[in-house]
Amino acid sequence: MTLEDRIIYIDGDLIAIDKPAGLPVDAPRRGGDSIEERIDELKLGFKRPPTAMHRLDQDTSGCLLFARNPRARAEIQQAFERGAIEKRYLAVLGGEVDGEEGLIDLPLEKVSSAEAGWRMVGDSKGKPAQTRWRKIKVHEGKTLVEFKPLTGRTHQIRVHAREGLGHGIMGDRVYGYPGGAMLLHAAGLVVPRVKGDPLSLEAPLPDHFPDWTREL
Repeated sequence: MTLEDRIIYIDGDLIAIDKPAGLPVDAPRRGGDSIEERIDELKLGFKRPPTAMHRLDQDTSGCLLFARNPRARAEIQQAFERGAIEKRYLAVLGGEVDGEEGLIDLPLEKVSSAEAGWRMVGDSKGKPAQTRWRKIKVHEGKTLVEFKPLTGRTHQIRVHAREGLGHGIMGDRVYGYPGGAMLLHAAGLVVPRVKGDPLSLEAPLPDHFPDWTREL
């Protein structure tokens, strides 16, 4: 399957794809498949390839936005910088979450060690990080949660799930419950346009999510 097959929106300025889990955005240092290596699949008649405007973790699936020209790239970059692009994620946490909804306000800091490598942790001295959350459904001791990050820190949702709600994400080998695919999906983006109404993008839940999430 090519990246063109994953397109969920395209016009003269923007392309959005439903990124499959397991495919990194940037080319890994050790080599291997990536969106960067296959970006020519998204030229689609243009001389220059599109530019990815944000990042998703390798094991995260869902909406990934690209700009097709310098003007669109500048507009979208400015929208991200001022927090005008709304991002919505769905995740399955490995326990029952207390409460129905709220705001996780937990600054994040990067720590590293020779033994364990690097990871992000909650730290009052770290960079500000905020995520709105809403419980959608509890099933067999696990919770489907909608996350809307207000900031864009590395691994923000993964750390906020574990440290803010007390349960990591299923399949998250670093912050959650290892085993199987990571159940974190970038379900939607709302992108303001200079001309016209905001662009609303949706990526359906992938096949590796449990069937009970499809009732939503």
